[in-house]
Amino acid sequence: MENVLALAKTDSFSHYVAEINRIPLLTQEEETELAKRYRKYDDLAAAHRLVTANLRFVVKIAGEYRGYKMRMMDLIQEGNLGLMRAVKKFDPERGYRLISYAVWWIRAYIQDYIIRTWSLVKVGTTQLQKKLFFKLGKVRGFLDGDEVDTAEINALSDSSGEDAKVREFCQRLNARDFSLDRALTDGDTTYLDMLADEGDDQEKLLLDEEVEVNRRRLIDEALTKLTPREREVITRRFFAGSAKTLQDIGDELGITRERVRQLESNALKKLAGILGPQADMLVAA
Repeated sequence: MENVLALAKTDSFSHYVAEINRIPLLTQEEETELAKRYRKYDDLAAAHRLVTANLRFVVKIAGEYRGYKMRMMDLIQEGNLGLMRAVKKFDPERGYRLISYAVWWIRAYIQDYIIRTWSLVKVGTTQLQKKLFFKLGKVRGFLDGDEVDTAEINALSDSSGEDAKVREFCQRLNARDFSLDRALTDGDTTYLDMLADEGDDQEKLLLDEEVEVNRRRLIDEALTKLTPREREVITRRFFAGSAKTLQDIGDELGITRERVRQLESNALKKLAGILGPQADMLVAA
C-alpha cells in the first residue's frame, strides 16, 4: 500500500511538472506589457499569465529544499504563493525580469513553511534563528538525525555576542518532536507509561475529602451554640463566599460597625472554647 501511495505522489508531481513545462515562457517585452496591464487596469488575466509562465522556476527553487524532507508539492504550493505575491508587487518600470524579483519571495514563502512545519514547537522565531536553521541545513547533516554542533553553528552565524542565543537554539533543534505513544523497546511500554503522575493519589484525595466533611460538621455544630445575631455575623463574615468588612455587615444588619466587632469578638471567644485548637478552621473555611 505504501508503494502505491508513493507512486501516486510521484506520478502527481511528474504530471504537474509536465503540465507547467508546456506553458510558453514570456519574452521580456511580453512580460513588461502584461505587468503594466495588471498594475494599471487590475487585469487578472494578465496576472494569471505572469504567474503560470514562471511556475517552472518555482519547482526548480523548491527542489533546493528537498533535504528538509517535506513533500515537494507542499513546497511548490508555498513557492507559488510567493510568486503570486511577487507578481502583485512587481514594478515593470525598473527594467529587470519578474523572476529575478520573485526569487526572494518564493524562497521566503518556502522557508517560512519549513520553519512552521519543522516542529510542533516553533524553532525559528527570529531572523538569527532562521539564518542559523538554513545555514545548518546546507552545511551539516542534522537533517538526517545528527545532533547540532554548537561551536560550528556559532562560527557560521557571524554574530558576535549571540553565543547564548545560538546555544539555546541548537538545543531546541536537537530536541526533535516524538510521540509519547512510541514504544521504548520492542515491547508495549511507551514513553507515556514512564511519565510520573505528579497529582495526588486516590488515597490522599479521599482522606482530604473526609477531613473537609469532618471540619464542616464540627463548625456547623459549634455555630449552634451561638446566639442568632452572633451566628449571623460569623456566617456573613466567614461563610458568605467573599470576605465582608465589619462595615458591610453592619449596613446589612442595620447596626453599627462597633457592634458588629463586639458580636464577632464574643462569637470567636465562644467558638475557641468549643473547638479548642481547631478554631483556626474558621480562617480556612
